[in-house]
Parts: sequence; structure tokens; C-alpha cells
Amino acid sequence: MSKDIRKLVYCALCIALATVMSQIRLFSMPMGGSITPASMLFAALPGFFFGPFYGISSAVAYGLLHFILKPEIYSPAQIAVDYLCAFGALGFSGFFSKKKHALLLGYSAAALGRFVFAFLSGYLFFGSYAPEGVAPILYSAEYNISYIGTEFILTLLLLAVPAVQKAIYRVKESAG
Repeated sequence: MSKDIRKLVYCALCIALATVMSQIRLFSMPMGGSITPASMLFAALPGFFFGPFYGISSAVAYGLLHFILKPEIYSPAQIAVDYLCAFGALGFSGFFSKKKHALLLGYSAAALGRFVFAFLSGYLFFGSYAPEGVAPILYSAEYNISYIGTEFILTLLLLAVPAVQKAIYRVKESAG
């Protein structure tokens, strides 16, 4: 199998795993967003495995799939920010794929990128839903950190298990 086909297969498997895990919601927010068991990690793995091009491309594909499965449409700009940019940011893990502690740094960058775009979307498109007396910028920050931050911390705890990290690094070696 050629290297490019192998990379595409691994990316497709990661997108599939992220999609399956995103359907298992530990907690759902009232206006979108949920805490899932490591779906962001699976979406960030193509970047960790193959770098930013494959990472961002796969993450955007994951965002499009997420949009197809559960679309929440308020405006074309909101679709771009919520589904293309916020999910695409999960591919930022690729910028750290060759660094020491690549998995943790890459996943952290991916989650932070997703938060930034979700925060922007919340502020720009959903700020009017902020409770009376609460600034829209603060509302968006609190809302988005509540689910993205929680999943991020839960996934970091999972990645703190040496066997989990070792398994992911082993998959990276076989993917290469």
C-alpha cells in the first residue's frame, strides 16, 4: 500500500472513531456542544500522526461530517466558524507532530484552537442569548470552556495513563 493511501486510511479511521465517540454524550449543553469521551483526541490524531496538512484536512472533514449529522444553522458565517474553523482547529496538533511531548502539546493546541473558534462563534452569533447583566464575551467564554475544557481535562487524564500514550505512539509508528 502506498504511503499516501495508508495516511488516508488512518485519517479516515480517526474521523470514524471521532464521529462514533461524538455520538456518546456524557453531557450536552442546551445550545450546542457536549462532553464526549475523547472525540476531540481522535479528531486531533491525524495531525499528530502526519502533520498539519493531513491534520487540518481531516479535522475539516470531521467538521463537515458533524454538520451533516447534526446541523445547527443560524447563518453561513456561523457554519464556517462552527464547523470548518472550530473543528478544523483540531488539526493544529500537526504543528507539534515532530516535537518532544508531541501528543500532549498537539492535543492541547488542538483543544485551544477549537475553544478559540467556538468562543468567537458564541460571541459573534450567540451573544444575544447571554443572561441579562452578563457580558456576551464572558457568557461565550464560560459556555464554551464548560464543555471543551471539561473534555480536554478528561482526555488529559486519559493520556496520563502510560499504556494509553504508549499505544498511541505505537499506532503513530505503524502509520508512518
